[in-house]
Amino acid sequence: MRLLQEIKDKIKELDSLELEEKIEALNSIKMEMKKISPFSYEPVDCVIWVKNDKVVANDYNPNSVAPPEMLLLETSIIEDGYTQPIVSWSRDNIYEVIDGFHRNRVGKESLTVSERVKNYLPLTVINEGKTGKDDRMASTIRHNRARGKHSVDSMTDIVVELKRRNWTDKKIAKHLGMDEDEINRLSQISGLAEMFMDSNFSKSWEIEEGFNLEDIDESDISSLG
Repeated sequence: MRLLQEIKDKIKELDSLELEEKIEALNSIKMEMKKISPFSYEPVDCVIWVKNDKVVANDYNPNSVAPPEMLLLETSIIEDGYTQPIVSWSRDNIYEVIDGFHRNRVGKESLTVSERVKNYLPLTVINEGKTGKDDRMASTIRHNRARGKHSVDSMTDIVVELKRRNWTDKKIAKHLGMDEDEINRLSQISGLAEMFMDSNFSKSWEIEEGFNLEDIDESDISSLG
């Protein structure tokens, strides 16, 4: 096919470019290809490489990874390479992490990895229309819950934040994969009475005086993975 050969010939010309210019050109080509791709709606259809100092963590991620797991993640990336991109959204030439907080950390903090990927990180960017903070928070929760990793206190903060943004229990349940009982429990943990405006108290825990969040055994919260 003549067109394909012409494209291949043009791509070969990129090899003479300096590193940064070459990466920018390749990113641009990928983004142009995505526009005509039958899978253009899928963020994973376009993985770009971004300088790691342009990638920042969000301030609401409820996921936590213990040191042994972090070391295993580093080993995995060293041995297998980056097999999953970091999910992000773009704002003012900065990319904020939605999912992949620890892949982001390894890429910056592991000397072996950062040298190999030349201080860049692999990113996918979420679709336009999903960049509001409530949508981003919901996306982070969905990614974490799908893996069964999240902390109760941070989940509580996010439920409270979404309720303050006028999300109903029904909407939270749909977008975060929760049921009404779980939402009531997390709302009651917050201790904020206004969070119960559309909740059923009969399904909530009763908070005793002197209650401490640290006393919760996550195994008692069946719906939290």
